[in-house]
Amino acid sequence: MKRIYSSIDIGSDTIKVVVCELYKNKLNLLAASSVKSKGIKKGLITDFEQAERSIKQAFVEIEEMLGIQIKKVIASIPSYQVEFTMVTGEVNIEQYIDEDVMDADPVDGTITGEDITRVLQVAMESKEKTNQEIVTILPIDFKVDDKKVVKDPKGLTAKTLSARGILVTTPKKNMYSVVGLLDRIGIEVVDVSINPIGDSFAFKDKKMDESVGAIINIGSEVTSVSLYNKGIIVKNHLIGLGGRNIDNDISYMYRLDHSTAVHLKEKCALAHKLHANTSEIYEVTNTYGETIKINQYELSEVVMSRLEEILSLAKKEIQSLTNRHLDYTIITGGVSNMTNFGYIADDIFGRGTTVGNVKLVGIRNNRYASAVGNIVYFVNKLKLKGQSYTMVSREDQEELSTISRNLINVSNESMLGKVFGYFFSE
Repeated sequence: MKRIYSSIDIGSDTIKVVVCELYKNKLNLLAASSVKSKGIKKGLITDFEQAERSIKQAFVEIEEMLGIQIKKVIASIPSYQVEFTMVTGEVNIEQYIDEDVMDADPVDGTITGEDITRVLQVAMESKEKTNQEIVTILPIDFKVDDKKVVKDPKGLTAKTLSARGILVTTPKKNMYSVVGLLDRIGIEVVDVSINPIGDSFAFKDKKMDESVGAIINIGSEVTSVSLYNKGIIVKNHLIGLGGRNIDNDISYMYRLDHSTAVHLKEKCALAHKLHANTSEIYEVTNTYGETIKINQYELSEVVMSRLEEILSLAKKEIQSLTNRHLDYTIITGGVSNMTNFGYIADDIFGRGTTVGNVKLVGIRNNRYASAVGNIVYFVNKLKLKGQSYTMVSREDQEELSTISRNLINVSNESMLGKVFGYFFSE
């Protein structure tokens, strides 16, 4: 049976909504919309009226693509002041006695998804904080009868089940501002996450599950630096610089309005000056009404200078978060889509750094990585707990099944039928 999931990422520059379909353990992206944000600064909602209009527009675009209304989502909340705490919990597994057999010994019960939910709930309650709201718990491992350590204990028999996990909490205002705003427009928040979790699940592979690494997400106004141990986030820090600083640099340097600066960054500049061309000239009109000529090499130097600063700060932050050797460093975010970005990543971090935009929706749409990753995380949680869920009604699901696969040609942002490399075992 097909199951449908939707996710929203409320960013400072754009609001992204994605809708995915899980069918035969394979996740397909049905549609994605991206609209300019208003009323949001550095990931936080500053003007509810403007933010509401932007979010509504993102859902309108999705609904026009799919022909159905989206009423439920997984919501990404701001990762400001997020805390990560190790927690543990233990529960007894239900036992029974065969009443037909005299003097029968108790028989250990089989661990179910409900038992996993119970033990994680106990672990979460062990570290409740009055000024914080729980976002999620990331299981590290489970122990059966204080002996066998496993990742998924379902189907095993035991008297007790214990769990270790990382409890993710956030200030209440971070949670309620997003959930409350979505509720105002009639959208039910089924689950919440933070983008650093989505990033890790967007790029997760076996290597990440066995090693220590970092993911750097360069947003519009904020760059997120996250540290992971065996695929689980353990630390996160935000740097107050992002892609918009590049826009501002170009705007200031050449006296251009913001939209022209953004166009030059996205369509003309390279992330590294190595292969930039001095003979490639762009004519634009500055704020004084004058026509000026800018060559690609000079423009790329401006971009490269700011990217060097952002990545150098990110590298310094990683070193302050851990003194351990990193097995991988992944850089994502919309700016990482720029041509030659890999060169500047190598300059700052050395070879082996990955620009994490190929596995997902394609180089031009790396902006959707966090939103899609949060869906992958949600599906993994359901699988661990032995649950199934879909975010649309049976009638809407039938409506989706009749949509022409040619819809991908209707809009540049429509990804109907685009297939991700995510597979889920039975």
